[in-house]
Amino acid sequence: MAGLYIGTQSTDAGADHASRIGTWSGSLVLELLAVVPFLCAVPSLFHELAHSALLHALAPATAHMNLRASELLPMVAILPFMLYQLAGFGTLHFVVPRPVNWAINVGILVLIVASYVAYREGSYPVERFLTGLLVVAMAITVFYGILWLRTMQMD
Repeated sequence: MAGLYIGTQSTDAGADHASRIGTWSGSLVLELLAVVPFLCAVPSLFHELAHSALLHALAPATAHMNLRASELLPMVAILPFMLYQLAGFGTLHFVVPRPVNWAINVGILVLIVASYVAYREGSYPVERFLTGLLVVAMAITVFYGILWLRTMQMD
């Protein structure tokens, strides 16, 4: 709660340019290093929870139920994030040109979907590689973004 208060104070009317740049840098970190890995983990986590033998003990006469399309519902969480980013509300649009913003966000979507497909296929080394690639790409993007925002602060 305190972070939200500090963030709102640093963008109010009396805030200086450095505090706004600091808020944007923090937003970039949250968007790309907190939300993106979470969105990558949610579909696999929900699949594990839906099929967990520890949570759902099967009675002797019970048949295994296939959840089909409802297993894809957690993937829908990616859509608001993509809409938010591609509509220009994300912090990334301050840092990179629009085509690069689109390329980064489409890359995020492709890596999340590909890692989930690899998970479902049981190709765990591929899943780990794609997830690691996503995190490293987001870390590089955040590093570049913070440095770019820092140059904006000096101007």
